[in-house]
Amino acid sequence: MTLRIVYAGTPEFAVPALDALVREGHDLLSVYTQPDRPAGRGRLLAPSAVKVAAQRLGIRVLQPDHLRDAAATLAADRPDVMVVAAYGLLLPESVLGVPLLGCINIHASLLPRWRGAAPVQRAILAGDSVTGVAIMQMQRGLDTGPVYATASTPIEAQDTTARLTARLAELGAQTLVTALPMISDGRIRAVSQPEEGVTYAHKVLKSEARIDWRRSAIELERAVRAFVPWPIAETTHASAQLRIHAAHRIEGAPAVPGTVVAVSGSGIDIATGDGVLRITAVQTPGRGVVTASAFAAGHARDGGLIGRRFGDPA
Repeated sequence: MTLRIVYAGTPEFAVPALDALVREGHDLLSVYTQPDRPAGRGRLLAPSAVKVAAQRLGIRVLQPDHLRDAAATLAADRPDVMVVAAYGLLLPESVLGVPLLGCINIHASLLPRWRGAAPVQRAILAGDSVTGVAIMQMQRGLDTGPVYATASTPIEAQDTTARLTARLAELGAQTLVTALPMISDGRIRAVSQPEEGVTYAHKVLKSEARIDWRRSAIELERAVRAFVPWPIAETTHASAQLRIHAAHRIEGAPAVPGTVVAVSGSGIDIATGDGVLRITAVQTPGRGVVTASAFAAGHARDGGLIGRRFGDPA
């Protein structure tokens, strides 16, 4: 069954579903994505990942600053459904009611857990063992609509937000294209979300990336993974910023939180409020990412790192 579809999405997460809809032979009428934004050191305007994909596929691209006046344009396309994936702009009620089947969202969590802006990062930070995607009917509330279908995936010990998001994007695309025909012909109906188990994935703030070494090693390990690719966990060494791109918890004897207790080819071991965090990849301002052991070797001449405090002035 071929459906007339308007698509709305912005980041890389939304690209696999767009590609999947085209492969399935659906009629993609237009793609809505956010306006080009400054990016990179030169702060030049750059298109979203979805805009690049839509242009590659030969689909018309629309980039309004908001959708308050988009109902007429959308209605002119006569879409059967509007599919939304991480668009980043609110859909007003005037838009929600235009498509015959309404607006259907690919949400990166198992609703009602982690409604909101940062479901992947919050799931990792909370230590969840499983997450997934939900194909939901959009309504006025924040991710409160009834759910057509879900699919789950374990959160693995090595999962960063970047890695897990990529996996969820593929899972969301597969789940969407399977569910859409059944939604269209009434074989599946949306089920209201339970009132129990609701949590909110508030937007991540850059300030959250600053490491507090008094927290446990397991919490800090989750933070490092959750903040890749943004905002990247950070601490200070010798009063300078040190960004931590990879780390994991190990067993170790107690010490003052933030103190370097060992250095080896495997990394730099730092005491926390409970356990030891071994950092394995770091970055100093203006430099690329290096192994933690290479960073430590660069300080061998000035007495090495053992016994020094991270997060405190030198």
